[in-house]
Amino acid sequence: MKKIILFIILLFQLNLDAQEKRLITVAQDGSGDFLTITEAINSLPMFNYERTIIFIKNGIYEEKFRIDQDYITLRGENRENTIIRYSILREDWNNNKDSLGPGVINVEGNDIIIENMTIENTQPLIGPHAFTIYGFGTRIIIQYCNVYSKGADTVSLWDYKTGMYYHANCSFTGSVDFVCPRGWCFIRDSQFYQHKQTAALWHAGGFDRNQKFVIVNSSFDGVKGFELGRHHYEAQFFLIDCSYSENMSSKPIYRVTYEDTTRNRPYNWGKRNYFFNSQKKGDQFEWLENNIESAGVSIDQIDAKWTFDNKWDPENIAPIYPARIEVYGKLLKLFFDEKITVIDKPILVSDSGNKLYYSSGGGTDTIIFESDSSITMRQIKNLSLINGKLTGTNATIKERVVSFTN
Repeated sequence: MKKIILFIILLFQLNLDAQEKRLITVAQDGSGDFLTITEAINSLPMFNYERTIIFIKNGIYEEKFRIDQDYITLRGENRENTIIRYSILREDWNNNKDSLGPGVINVEGNDIIIENMTIENTQPLIGPHAFTIYGFGTRIIIQYCNVYSKGADTVSLWDYKTGMYYHANCSFTGSVDFVCPRGWCFIRDSQFYQHKQTAALWHAGGFDRNQKFVIVNSSFDGVKGFELGRHHYEAQFFLIDCSYSENMSSKPIYRVTYEDTTRNRPYNWGKRNYFFNSQKKGDQFEWLENNIESAGVSIDQIDAKWTFDNKWDPENIAPIYPARIEVYGKLLKLFFDEKITVIDKPILVSDSGNKLYYSSGGGTDTIIFESDSSITMRQIKNLSLINGKLTGTNATIKERVVSFTN
């Protein structure tokens, strides 16, 4: 009986340690924590309150998976050599549904970051729906990635009420509507390639009049006659400092309608397609000319934070400072304006030599440290970390570290 009790205690402790681990490595050669990405994701607690990085070493991972937890970063070792791929058509999934979803990566959690890798739906047909990244989470970042499909709807992030999506330094390929966000989306410094004479872009922004699809400093190419974009729902497009190949059709971004008018979506806000500093090879199109002023916004205002109506600033890389500090006997309480991730048992030291050891609060906006003896506010001036790390939990393009010095 004693052996059984000891085993249960040990197992419980191991589970706690696994949950507290903030960096997990996936490697096919056995040098990491797991052999597959699916195993790594399944090892996480259902309710994940702190950012967890899943580092994926180079290799070809023939798997599809679903992310239900929040605050997950999938980080590849190398953009070209860390490859996640799977062959699946939406129609095949509809006929034989599983719990994972119809995409290669199915994103249901919030504050997810996918970076530095290639993700591909390898089904060979040009045209049918073939999701590569699909889901209904919000505050999703995709950066430094190749996201490929030959089918439609390559990147389909579809939280139509609160969805906010940020993509940068990516290469996207597909056929019909292959980047098709619902809600708010901002893309910069990326390339789009269209495999078919259909629209590359699609947007649905009918839930909130401010929902918009903004693309900055990006390029568009494809087969001869490919179209730039279309929409079925209310939509709003901003294309700033973008370049277009001579293969692009002269057809402007357009609304799809049907002879059966019951199929048509409401269209109360009118055409909202805005351009600035378009660079077009070959024939010039009048509809690409500057008209940003008609949107009631200046070009200097247009950035990610503006796109998301100040609800999210993924490009904020400033340090995080405590909003308030309080002392109670041996305890030091740090209060923040956002949730904090705790890494590797942090230790604080003051200029008076007092050491304070992390006690609790990871994943919340209140982090508690404890000293060996009672402390006063005077004794904890000029704090600095000598072990571990405190970082922001929300999705941003770079890690934001807690600092105690301005």
